[in-house]
Amino acid sequence: MAAAASLKLPALERLPKETTNQWVYRSLRQAVMLGLVPPGRPVTIRDVANILEVSTTPVREALRRLSSEQALEELDNRRILVPNMTAARFRELCELRIALECHAAERAMPYMHGAKLDELAAIDKRLDDANDAGDRERIIALNQQFHRFIYEANPHQTVMPLVESVWLQLGPFVRLALSRLKDFYQVDRHSEAMAALRRQDPLGLRIAMEADIRDALTHVGTNELLKAYVESPDSIA
Repeated sequence: MAAAASLKLPALERLPKETTNQWVYRSLRQAVMLGLVPPGRPVTIRDVANILEVSTTPVREALRRLSSEQALEELDNRRILVPNMTAARFRELCELRIALECHAAERAMPYMHGAKLDELAAIDKRLDDANDAGDRERIIALNQQFHRFIYEANPHQTVMPLVESVWLQLGPFVRLALSRLKDFYQVDRHSEAMAALRRQDPLGLRIAMEADIRDALTHVGTNELLKAYVESPDSIA
């Protein structure tokens, strides 16, 4: 395995009335979801505390919460790291993501119209700009924002915690997907999804959303690629 690179954490602004515990958890969670912590890389309480300039107590609590969400794994020797991935588990998570997000998109469809569609198009434009610039971290964040904006248009939705749980578990491998995106992702599925939303076409939306997830992720789920990424993430990502 390659030597561990320095841990990178997103510089998240503290929200009004946000406690230190909440901010530390949100920062670590975002780092995992954006794929900034590669599989097998140990995450130490002291490292995180030093980077965020906080005491070890909120870091310990954040790591415990992320372990309960299966985003991190605590080993018998108390080492904490992003779990390694098998091809079978990767495919299972992809299928779960498809099921959850197609359901969420269809339920949100009646609420996606007018100004909301304009705002969704603006998010997609920023995503295109990030893609042109090759800014992988921003690509991942804006892609999640695009999907989240659709699902949260439904005022009755309760699915986002489940969706984000899957995003957390897949996050470390999203950068691997992006490294091979041009080879597989030839159709703009977001445009197809937005067109289906404008038509209020549930079948068209389901087809576009499923294709978006499959095009972007499932080609990564091979033993060879996953093994290469786990052993040397920097060479791929």
